[in-house]
Amino acid sequence: MSLTERQLPVHAAMNQFSVREGELVVGGDRLSLLAERVGQTPFYAYDRALLRGRVATVRAALPAGVKLHYAMKANPMPAVVGLMAGLVDGIDVASAGELKVALDAGANPQEVSFAGPGKRRAELRQAVASRVLINIESFREVVALEAISSELGLPARVAVRVNPDFELKGSGMKMGGGPKQFGVDVEQMPELLADIGRAGLAFEGFHLFAGSQNLRSESICEAQQKSYELALRLAQDAPLPVRFLNLGGGFGIPYFPGEQRLDLGPIGDNLARLAQRAQTELPESSLVIELGRYLVGEAGVYVTRIVDRKISRGQVYLVADGGLHHHLSASGNFGQVVRKNYPVAIGTRMDALAKETCSVVGPLCTPLDLLADRMSLSVAQVGDLAVVFQSGAYGASASPQGFLGHPACVEVIV
Repeated sequence: MSLTERQLPVHAAMNQFSVREGELVVGGDRLSLLAERVGQTPFYAYDRALLRGRVATVRAALPAGVKLHYAMKANPMPAVVGLMAGLVDGIDVASAGELKVALDAGANPQEVSFAGPGKRRAELRQAVASRVLINIESFREVVALEAISSELGLPARVAVRVNPDFELKGSGMKMGGGPKQFGVDVEQMPELLADIGRAGLAFEGFHLFAGSQNLRSESICEAQQKSYELALRLAQDAPLPVRFLNLGGGFGIPYFPGEQRLDLGPIGDNLARLAQRAQTELPESSLVIELGRYLVGEAGVYVTRIVDRKISRGQVYLVADGGLHHHLSASGNFGQVVRKNYPVAIGTRMDALAKETCSVVGPLCTPLDLLADRMSLSVAQVGDLAVVFQSGAYGASASPQGFLGHPACVEVIV
């Protein structure tokens, strides 16, 4: 950051970026110049330096020997995956389409794992042929993989995704514990492990993912401890020694006022203790942490241009050329029970003193197309650029870009 730049004294979610000449700086460029470089609005921009910095921060907190995987469902843009593949130890995919992107990006097949509750037979064949690790999530997959392994002359590399008998406390989205479509219930594990042994599959370990978007380090530590203990018990029935133990992730990022950044210190200390135990209790295993949102979420912004300014019965509306069709999660329609505003700013007026309460809406013919609801923002005019922060994860690929026939957005890495 040069002497003419400053950090944003605002919401914690925005202070990783700086300001120059009154404009937000992303990837070293002022926002208006970046928009010219991209050639259109709306667009997503992902900052390479922030991506590298976040991985380095996590690496510094993790004990030696614990592997870091990138869950690419958070952001499957090929250029992002290509960058991450060179920074992390492995890639976790959730479809054959993602598998192709990961392998094209140069990911090591030995460190690619494939999860998902509804893998099609064709996808399983691709995974076996690619020699990646398949996270089994049902008895059906065991039967299918036995046949495919015989047909291809390759024993399928498999781990089992376990649906544990506990939940990740404080997580924004619970993916384990209770009835779930993900994984195999822990009560059924002895039978499933016996089937894997009889099928002659190359068993390697377990995958436990209790939940996501958690900002409480004590909850994550508790889930990791319980996951490790559960894996230790299940290993007694495993057909082969455990070589792979994915303890999941769940690391959250702050989106809303009052939320505090996750403290990695206790998590790193906890993992160090588990890794020390694993040296004697699971001596052939590697512990893996799988992170998506935490690695990429804060490195991305969504940029949209104001195309109209309207006042309706005293309320100011800034009408933008982008909206929920590009950024469903910012609109509140991607899992929020009570809608809250993502951090938003007028990126071309970062130093403006004049503020107003206004709403930023998109071009779609639905009241759901809302990016900012009655927020205090710099007074904006037609042509200004609005920015939605915390947009590096679950953005373009998680949004209905074909909805109502508006143009798709562009993604760039800078």
